Amino acid sequence: MDRTTDIIIIKSIDQLPSVDEIKSISRERALKLVFKENINRQREEIGQYLDDTLSGFLVLIHKIDPELNIVKLITDKEIEDHQNFFEQCAKDYRQLGQKLVFMLVDKLDLNLNKDFPLDTFNELKRDERQIGKVAEWKYFVHGFHCGFQNIITGQYIEVPLVFGLEFGDLDPYFFVKFILSSPDYHPLPIPLFEEYADGLRIIEKMVSLGKFEKIHSKIGGHDGTVVTDREKVEIKSNLDLEKIFVNHIKEIEKKSKFNLWKFLGLKK
Repeated sequence: MDRTTDIIIIKSIDQLPSVDEIKSISRERALKLVFKENINRQREEIGQYLDDTLSGFLVLIHKIDPELNIVKLITDKEIEDHQNFFEQCAKDYRQLGQKLVFMLVDKLDLNLNKDFPLDTFNELKRDERQIGKVAEWKYFVHGFHCGFQNIITGQYIEVPLVFGLEFGDLDPYFFVKFILSSPDYHPLPIPLFEEYADGLRIIEKMVSLGKFEKIHSKIGGHDGTVVTDREKVEIKSNLDLEKIFVNHIKEIEKKSKFNLWKFLGLKK
């Protein structure tokens, strides 16, 4: 579903729509306020006021163009009414993420670090394997994720790699993008327009409803959110991972014939 944009030219303060008028707009409409020169100097102040006042709205203050863009975000009631849909989307996300990771591991014959998959996937960033294709999916390893996009349907998913074998972490932007790109969900039972802002409201409300829950990764203080109704997996703590890496390094040193001290001409 597309959004229509209503444009209002603002030449003076009295031409600004009231807060109540803005609150009455539907999510299918976007409001663009275009400020003329004599009032444009007040635009940022007005935008900040509206941002502070309009709960459940996104107010975008353009840094260059003399305009404010205002949209209504998905409401708590809409999320509550469609909680079963969002819960199923989260389950599908988790299941597909796990499937794709193991497909790629098998294709590239990787030795998956099940406690910390990012350790394995970081190896791919060092060569041409960072980007490639597995079955009908393109993939790209980056940051804490491996992104996949179906070359036939366009379905898109970003699979997290820092929660052990838990591949269902829901980033607000990635979660909504997954929903919007998944053909099986269309026509959507509820329109979604703002990928990050709507996604954040969905995740926060679903957590409050008990449908989603928080999980913790000690990697850089990176936490996540997953569907509550799932088969839970253990996520190693930072201390556990440090022990794993220390033991891993020791094993490499034992197997290595290279001796740094001899190389430097010193006895050790």
